[in-house]
Formats: sequence, C-alpha cells, structure tokens
Amino acid sequence: MSDRRPRTALACACRALGRCQLASLHAIAASAAGSLVVLGVLLLPVGVGFRLLPPAARLLRRLSDRSRARAAAWTGTAIVPPDPLPAPPPASRRPGAPGRAARAVLADEGFWRDLAWAWLEPVTGGLLVAVPLALVEYGAFGALVQPFVWRRLGEGNWYAFVPVHSTAGAGGALLLGLAFAAAGLLAAPPVLRLHARLGRRLLAAPRSTRLTRRIEQLTDSRGRAHDALAAELRRIERDLHDGPQARLVALGMTLDRAGRLLEADPPAARALLREVRSSSERALQELRDLVHGIHPPVLADRGLGDAVRSLALDSFLDVRVEGGLPGRLPAPVESAAYFAVSEALANAAKHARAREVRVSLAYGAGLLRIAVADDGRGGADPSRGTGLAGLRRRLDTFDGTLALHSPPGGPTTVTLEIPCALSSPKTSSS
Repeated sequence: MSDRRPRTALACACRALGRCQLASLHAIAASAAGSLVVLGVLLLPVGVGFRLLPPAARLLRRLSDRSRARAAAWTGTAIVPPDPLPAPPPASRRPGAPGRAARAVLADEGFWRDLAWAWLEPVTGGLLVAVPLALVEYGAFGALVQPFVWRRLGEGNWYAFVPVHSTAGAGGALLLGLAFAAAGLLAAPPVLRLHARLGRRLLAAPRSTRLTRRIEQLTDSRGRAHDALAAELRRIERDLHDGPQARLVALGMTLDRAGRLLEADPPAARALLREVRSSSERALQELRDLVHGIHPPVLADRGLGDAVRSLALDSFLDVRVEGGLPGRLPAPVESAAYFAVSEALANAAKHARAREVRVSLAYGAGLLRIAVADDGRGGADPSRGTGLAGLRRRLDTFDGTLALHSPPGGPTTVTLEIPCALSSPKTSSS
C-alpha cells in the first residue's frame, strides 16, 4: 500500500503534464481559429467574409466546446456553455443567405466571448500550462544532457546558477535538473486547475443567457410542481373515496340496522355493533396509512434522520444508515428527501434485487447530501421507468440534483443533493 500511493501520485502528475501539453497545443489551435474569424470579419466589406465567417465561427465554437469538456473531465470545473450558434440556412445559395448567416453570428453574444477567449488563451492559458512543461524540459536537459556534454561546452557553461566546469558541477546540474523536473511534475495538477478556472471566465455562457435559462428552469420546475400537486390531490381524493369514505358509509348503515334491531333482537344488534367496531378500526387504520403517505408522523415529530432510520427498519433489506444531520431542515425539503430515499430503497428491492443497502446522510455548506448505495445487479436507467425520473423531477423543485452511478453488474449509487438551510437546532437522535 505504501508503494502504491507514490506510484499513483506520480501517474497523476505525469497525466496532468501530458494534459498541459495538449492544452498548450489547443491554445495554438484556438489562436489560429480566432485569426481565421478575424479575417472573416475584416473581409466582410468585400463580401468574402460573409461566406468565411460562419464556418470559421463554428470551428471556433467546436474548439471552445472541447475546452469546456476537457475542463470538466480533467479538473471537475463545470463550465456552462453558451447557446448554440445559429444553424446555417438550408438554402445557402439563395441571394442574401450568407449575409443573414454572418449577421446572425455577429449578433450572438457567445461568439464574441469565444473570440475573446481565442485571443487571450495563448497569452494567459497557453503561457500558464507551459510553466510545468518548461520546468520538466529544462530539468531533463540538466539531468540527462549536462553531465555528458559539459566538457565540450567549455569554461562558460552554466546550468541555471550552477557553473558546470567540473565533475562536481555536472553532479550539481544533475541534482538541480532533477529538482526542476520534480517541481514541474508537482506543479502540473494545480496549474491545470488554475487554467480551467481562468478559462471559465471567458468560456462560460453570458450572464443574460444564464438568467434566461434559469427563468426557463424555474418555470418548468414550477409547472411540474403544480402537476405533481394536482396528481397528489387526485390520489388522496381517490383513496379517501375508495377507502375510509366507503367504509364510513357502510358503518353508518350498519349502525342504523343495529338501532332497529336493538329492542327486537338484542343479540343480533350486539353482533352488528361488534361489526361496527371492527369496521371503525379498519377505517382508522386506512386513514393513518393515508396520512402516512402524505407526511409520515415520524418525519414531522423526529426529523429526517429518524424517519430514514424508520424506513430502514421497515425494509426487508439489510439497510444501514450512516452519518447524521446537525438539525431540522425545512419541512418541504425533509418530505422530498424522505420520499426520495423511500423510492430509492423500493428500486433497490424491486429492480436491483439487492440484499444490502447503505444510506449516508450529511449536511454541510448549505447542502443536504444523501447517498443510497446497494449491492444489486446495477444497470439502472431513468428512461426505463424505474422511478428515478420522478425522483429527479421532485428534486428539481428545490434546485436539487440526482447523480446515478449504476454500471451493469452493480453496485448502484444514487446521490441526492438539495441546497437548503437548517430551520432549527438538532431535535432528533440522527
């Protein structure tokens, strides 16, 4: 184990160094695409730019999209992309079609951000990722070249601040070269992360685009919340009509019969009253079950932590609940999280055929995080109607997210994250 960690760290550093090399080449390609776009803009007055600008802008957008994807894959830095460029008109040979396409590109705010990135990337990002590359290359020169060629270079040979005039000087150059190479390898991962953060300032979608998308998302989530509320009200009305209401009507009819038989046939009246008592107990249980489906009493009384532990005790799976919450959360958030965990446990039993499930609860930095991991067969897919799509819609109402990792063969991990604030100090045993 002790040898594996240094090996893993060295592999990560070498991988980051290779990615720095790719990023530097990508900066050169972005600069070339940006120059082509500028050429298209300059040639607009003579008409050639109308045909050159749209394909050049699409080439630049492909490069910026690739840079955004690499930032997310390499460093975990998510960059919101701008809106797609206007598609080229299908009948591009019509008079005026190239001009309309060029004007649509020029009116796109994301295009100008891409162009600014293309011109600044070689100066900022390209030079930044070149630092670890230069350190490693200069270190390799000192460690692999200087010890063998110092005699041929004469008395004026220096490596950095070390004069290489003797075997001792060559040894010093060797050690210094190794230090430079090590510094380059150690610097590669943080430099890559800093490069992604700098790129996000220009590569992210404009503020107006983000606000528009946010409004659309809120409108969509509000509509889904209204639909879910209407469906829930219809379910409650149906369950009341088919269950307790029908039983209470029958109970009233039985009481009426018992009242008529009370003097004529007391034993039969007593039997009917016993039936009324049994029916009232069943109606009460149905009402309790209905209330439990709306808002479980343990959730209202003890909070989310104990409610999830109650779900674990009621499940026939071996469910372990880990972690805890520092206090009570807003009631709508607790309800959404509770039913999300309940759905995840039901999916683990019904679809994944799991035997053991681990539920982890955590809260920090204004974020509730719940992970449900099972040892089932995996292969969960929200598009196949396993309830995961409904979970995602439920969480969208609170700006929550659902992440699913379920390779074929398992295991499956469902991670729920809901931004929220604590509503009260800790009152449960969670």
